[in-house]
Amino acid sequence: MTQQAQTATLGGGCFWCLEAIYQQVKGVTSVVSGYAGGSVENPDYKSVCTGATGHAEVVRITFDPAVIGYADLLHIFWRIHDPTTLNRQGGDVGTQYRSIILYHDESQRGAAEVSKTETDASDLWSDPIVTEIEPLREFYEAEAYHHDYYRNNPRQPYCFMVIDPKVDKFRKSFQHMMS
Repeated sequence: MTQQAQTATLGGGCFWCLEAIYQQVKGVTSVVSGYAGGSVENPDYKSVCTGATGHAEVVRITFDPAVIGYADLLHIFWRIHDPTTLNRQGGDVGTQYRSIILYHDESQRGAAEVSKTETDASDLWSDPIVTEIEPLREFYEAEAYHHDYYRNNPRQPYCFMVIDPKVDKFRKSFQHMMS
């Protein structure tokens, strides 16, 4: 019997980076860039970039739990961005680039808390993890030009200077989880 698809919503800096990686994960059927965690309805990229809406750039990941579990998605999450820097990932600075897990139910909340505690106690990062864990209230899909950004814009400087190294690191470390 096939399990029903599940959804995870994660933010770890620029959504283009997370999208590029999670699109390669076995069992992930969809990755959509968007905005969540803020107070303004129907935000757009320009307003989110000001930091005034309170939204973070996030990805909504649809996955087959028979192939990959939520805990596995979190395991990847902790390793593809720096969860110890407050409101920044590399040169991207602002609350819209914060590290955040937006849970869909109590099971995800519990798994996220355990995963964060275990990762923080490990030697993966020398500084404390500052990732927020909050309930998902609303997800707003990003504008169409953000979708499949890395695939559609491989020659853009941001893609080859920022995303390429992250994708290469992911491929080396998680080859067994790639589709």
